[in-house]
Amino acid sequence: MGFRLPPMNTLRLFEAAARLGSFKQAAEEVHVTPSAVSHGLRTLEHWLGAELFQRDARGLTLTQAGEAYAAEVHHALTILASATEVFPGRRKATGTLSVSVAPTFATRWLLPRLPKFAERYPDISITIDTARRHVDFLTEGFDLAIRMATSSRPTESWAELVAESFVPVCSPDLLRKHGLRDEIRFTGQVPLIHVTAASEDWAAWFQAKGLAAISGCRSINVDTIQLAAEAAIQGLGIAIGRKPVMDDYIAAGDLVEIAGPPVPVATRYWLVGTHKSFDRPEIKSFRNWILQELKPQAPNPASSGSYIGRMAVNGPSVSSRLIVHGQA
Repeated sequence: MGFRLPPMNTLRLFEAAARLGSFKQAAEEVHVTPSAVSHGLRTLEHWLGAELFQRDARGLTLTQAGEAYAAEVHHALTILASATEVFPGRRKATGTLSVSVAPTFATRWLLPRLPKFAERYPDISITIDTARRHVDFLTEGFDLAIRMATSSRPTESWAELVAESFVPVCSPDLLRKHGLRDEIRFTGQVPLIHVTAASEDWAAWFQAKGLAAISGCRSINVDTIQLAAEAAIQGLGIAIGRKPVMDDYIAAGDLVEIAGPPVPVATRYWLVGTHKSFDRPEIKSFRNWILQELKPQAPNPASSGSYIGRMAVNGPSVSSRLIVHGQA
């Protein structure tokens, strides 16, 4: 016995209109005219024998029956869309994306990986904006933003991407220069690099390690996380490495982790959009891709072990010991 269903196109029109709350916006999403949406929904209501929308001077609202049916139709279409994703020959997502991204995350993490996104989704054009400001999706035309925050906000759609963690980093030369062999000493002879906009980073790291902050230590102050990394690469001191944006520096051998393992912190990177935008195919594709890229890598067995006393450092043939105020 076959399924007794209304015309599939009317279900698509109904789901879009119910989700967006507008015949006009539903028409734009499905690429038909508003009158076609209206006609399709009347066809669906006739087939069901029930009113799904209330139409009055105030606009368009779902009836009680419409609300219940909308939830079920959305769920069913989501299952169908997910099942379709596994077929490589399916019609690919197309369109354009405009994404506002924090500068350091854009430069150090996103841009080096975008060629893989372009290869996988050649029909999606993407624009990256790194202006340091709060963006207005409605007036500025952005589809998404990647932001740091300790928690999500209730007014927009927030998808958690990855949690930050802190680990001190320095250049390999600085690691070899100070202390015996590959040990490094947190004393006045090794400056700590501070980011003025994140001045609490070092204090948070010392507290997480149960260590007293160093008093009277020389310091270098810079205004961005990326500049702190560059200063550390040049051997000017030790910086707080904020992972994952420092991962490529470490993988390339430009920086080495010391006094690990990384300390988890409250801040996270979030993919932010609007409730409506997250249902667009190109945005779903970008979201799925970036989450896949941010999946944690398997730990390196060579860098595992006890971190009490002598501490392993990620990287070939390198180890370090944290010494503060003469105590290991």
